[in-house]
Amino acid sequence: MNKMNVKLFADGADKDGIMEMYKNPFIDGFTTNPTLMKIAGVKDYILFAKDILKEIKDKPVSFEVFADELSEMEKQALEIASWGSNVYVKIPICNTKRESTGSLIEILSNQNVKLNITAILTLDQVKTVANSLNPNQSAFVSVFAGRIADTGHDPIPYMKEALKILSPNPKAELLWASPREVLNVYQAQEIGCHIITATNSILKKLKLFNKDLDEYSLETVKMFYNDAKKAGYNI
Repeated sequence: MNKMNVKLFADGADKDGIMEMYKNPFIDGFTTNPTLMKIAGVKDYILFAKDILKEIKDKPVSFEVFADELSEMEKQALEIASWGSNVYVKIPICNTKRESTGSLIEILSNQNVKLNITAILTLDQVKTVANSLNPNQSAFVSVFAGRIADTGHDPIPYMKEALKILSPNPKAELLWASPREVLNVYQAQEIGCHIITATNSILKKLKLFNKDLDEYSLETVKMFYNDAKKAGYNI
């Protein structure tokens, strides 16, 4: 696989998996969230985060606040930002009461906190972020293209328009979040999306790029045959 124009971020909360991807020169950064951490069995949020940051100092790593009140989100964000110069603080686009975090994004961005604004699914939300960010401060704008696709809408027009909305913010990078298949990586690259974050299982499939389809078909047939044989099936 050749180096791609779109930046590849690994999404997960399993330390072994994170470190495996850290060894891959094509991986440009890392993201996680409380749900992934819960699934991975992380018990101590701070301990886990600082353990990862001991190993990864030269690539961006995103950790998310989990408070619901904006004032508490701000406190958590400042604490998380203090953990390292490569840390990006994930702020949801709203809280559970549908209150926009635009004002908090503006406050934090003006305090030189590197942000990753997350859970974005609409273009109005992208506009809110674009209007709130300090144009001189680095930020990731995470649009959940996979979740948009889950609703039956083609995410590509959304992502193209999001790029236009963010274009006046030179340091705001559009991040394609929640991809569902490796094709999304190539789609993100084709439209000029800055970043895509994906699980290790998706990222590992990049090695299949331009694989001969006849050969791939034969490998699939052999897999079915060998698995049936190992299972001892009879008709």
